[in-house]
Amino acid sequence: MDTFVQAGGWLMIPLVLSSLVAIAVILALFMTLKKDKVIPDGLADKAQKLAKSGKMTQGHIDQIEHGSLLGGVLATGLQSLGQPRHVMKENIEEAGRHAIHKMDKYMTTLGTIAAIAPLLGLLGTVVGMIVVFNEMLQQGGVGNPADLAGGISQALVTTAFGITIAVPALIFHRYFRGKINDYAIEMEQQAIRLLEVVNVQNRRATDMTQKPIQRKRPAQAVSAGRVA
Repeated sequence: MDTFVQAGGWLMIPLVLSSLVAIAVILALFMTLKKDKVIPDGLADKAQKLAKSGKMTQGHIDQIEHGSLLGGVLATGLQSLGQPRHVMKENIEEAGRHAIHKMDKYMTTLGTIAAIAPLLGLLGTVVGMIVVFNEMLQQGGVGNPADLAGGISQALVTTAFGITIAVPALIFHRYFRGKINDYAIEMEQQAIRLLEVVNVQNRRATDMTQKPIQRKRPAQAVSAGRVA
């Protein structure tokens, strides 16, 4: 490995660093995008039952909020209980955008590595070929075959290493991008369901508040009315 790195020249330093960063980012995304950390099973049903129960407390909301990204979105919906529907929707959408931003945290870094690694390899190719032609120019011909082989080796090694980094990085970037999109759609669906449940609860509470109270007529007034 050391010989391989030395053959590539100084451009192997940013390439090796890029490969290490790519590995760290991929491992971090595998950890942060686990299903139980994004959309745990049964959490949406728990939030809906809590909204229907009418016995919701701040402690219940905090319990749902912590531990998952979907929990933060659903907790925002539960906290909007009693507010107009458009306000609830805006709050949930804002929480959803924050959740997606958290999932996208390392995606830009991984995409950047997938894009620049081949370019660094190509730069190594250009530098290696410049070394080869300079050697030929200084010696007025083919020159020393060993020196020429070193320049060509630098050109080939950096290109190969850059592509080797870029291909897995691009594959994992596409994989995680699809996973984030699936999570985003599922979170949206669960948030809409909770929004409807909370909206129904708000309507019931409003109807109970605005329902007119029917007062009974006194018995004497009723009797007098019948006599008359």
